[in-house]
Amino acid sequence: QVQPVESGGGLVQPGGSLRLSCAASGRIFSISTVGWYRQAPGKQRELVATITNGGSTTYADSVKGRFTASRDNAKILVYLQMNNLKPEDTALYYCNTIPPLGPGTWGQGTQVTVSS
Repeated sequence: QVQPVESGGGLVQPGGSLRLSCAASGRIFSISTVGWYRQAPGKQRELVATITNGGSTTYADSVKGRFTASRDNAKILVYLQMNNLKPEDTALYYCNTIPPLGPGTWGQGTQVTVSS
């Protein structure tokens, strides 16, 4: 069972920025592709960004040009820089390997709230 710890969320005004961090232990996490997911109330969890072990990234259309994923494999840390935040970005954000290793591998998430 692997449970990463997400941090860095908070309350921010539209147009603001946040930097999320994902900390994990274990080599499986450090060598795997990692995804950032988000889930808003009443909506299904969605994948918003991915980053491979080598640093190659993909993004959902809704966040392209605004979010940037990065990682430090030596520290087993993954980041999500979020700029020009919009109210529709409000959600609980999670990180996990792709594919997730199992139902017990999800952390607590970190809440991002974008509001005036």
